Amino acid sequence: MTVSLAKGGNISLEKVAPGLKSIALGLGWDQKEKKGLFRTKKVSIDLDASCLLFDDNKNLLDSIWFKQLKSRDGSVVHKGDDRTGGGQDGSPNEEINVHLKNISQNVKTLVFTVNSFTSDTFDGIPNAFCILKNLDNNEEIARFNLSVEGGGHTGLVIAKLYIHNGEWKFKAIGEWGKGRTVDKLLPVIIPCL
Repeated sequence: MTVSLAKGGNISLEKVAPGLKSIALGLGWDQKEKKGLFRTKKVSIDLDASCLLFDDNKNLLDSIWFKQLKSRDGSVVHKGDDRTGGGQDGSPNEEINVHLKNISQNVKTLVFTVNSFTSDTFDGIPNAFCILKNLDNNEEIARFNLSVEGGGHTGLVIAKLYIHNGEWKFKAIGEWGKGRTVDKLLPVIIPCL
């Protein structure tokens, strides 16, 4: 059963998916429709999923995004950049895989973000969403709709995956910001840790 994430919502991965070893955060969206003089055409949108790894002291240890597709410890892997949108309905265009058992011991929080590299605001991007799924069986764990609340923003701190008392938890953050790349969201990310 999929949990519908709302800002501030928190789930225990152990409770919703016992024995979970690996997850994927997927980002999906459709192309925009642009009305022309004679016809309507589809326009490509370049959204970018990213993952930042932090220690207990809020120090950034590693970042995974379209310029670095794999963490140094190999636990987080970005499956590639989609610059167009318009994938299959309900299927992610970009995915970041996280292998929980391989995460370095000094990493305590992973933060997931999305940016509009083309500076299109989220209110103009149809069917934008993020899903969290179990990589072992492809079951969807949670979903977050990005199109509804985006307004005029170009970046979003989606959620954080963090370890608390030896247990992985996932919290929807839902803090909007501006910027074409993940580094521009750091002032929004740090207070959320």
